[in-house]
Amino acid sequence: MNIIVCVKRVPDSESRIVLGGDGRSIDTQGIKYVLNPYDEYAVEEALRLKEGAGAGSVTVMTLGGEESKETLRTALAMGADQAVLLKGHPSSDGLGTAEKLAAAIKEREYDVVLFGKQAIDDDNLQVPAMVAELLQLPCATVVVAVKIDGNKVTAEREVEGGHEIVEFELPGVIAAQKGLNEPRYPSLKGIMAAKKKPLEEVDVGDAEERLDFIELMNPPERAAGEIVGEGPDAVPELVRRLREKAKAL
Repeated sequence: MNIIVCVKRVPDSESRIVLGGDGRSIDTQGIKYVLNPYDEYAVEEALRLKEGAGAGSVTVMTLGGEESKETLRTALAMGADQAVLLKGHPSSDGLGTAEKLAAAIKEREYDVVLFGKQAIDDDNLQVPAMVAELLQLPCATVVVAVKIDGNKVTAEREVEGGHEIVEFELPGVIAAQKGLNEPRYPSLKGIMAAKKKPLEEVDVGDAEERLDFIELMNPPERAAGEIVGEGPDAVPELVRRLREKAKAL
């Protein structure tokens, strides 16, 4: 089974975000970047699917600059066989990125394409479905369980209030949700092996931008909490304020 996993380099969720001097971007100085956490589930699932099939390859792919090689090496250290760096700048709206990824995927042999359900930096949750549409492939997003039997895929999707079971035939696109599996940690052996695995570089140019950031701003400071009393005697006043002041009741 030949699997392509599309990944993204994102700021670590524990990084402190500071606005840039232009008011339209963030200051990247001192920010640690990591493999998008949802993409870790996609890489892990690709490795399990390959192991279950007994043969095939796992290719990780990303659109970005030289700095994205570190992200690809992380996936290679987890166990992926090879990596492809599409050299260019991703788009903010997602569609430009999807177009670059779809064009590259179209030129390769694959049975299934895996994504994380979304990137934690822009939270668009769009690119997997866009790539599937551009490639005219079936797509299952927010997947928490998947089974492939021959050419048939059965995926369990997380939806509001429950789960949904969908079926389709390969080739197809799957976007992983948290809970699909437990991603493995790269071992020292895997980290050393990743340095020798093939990493292909392809100049594809910057993705088309259809959005323009006008301004970024910090959220307003939250008002300090207010203590209305202590113990049971404070309940009537608390209820009154919730009803009349906060309009929460």
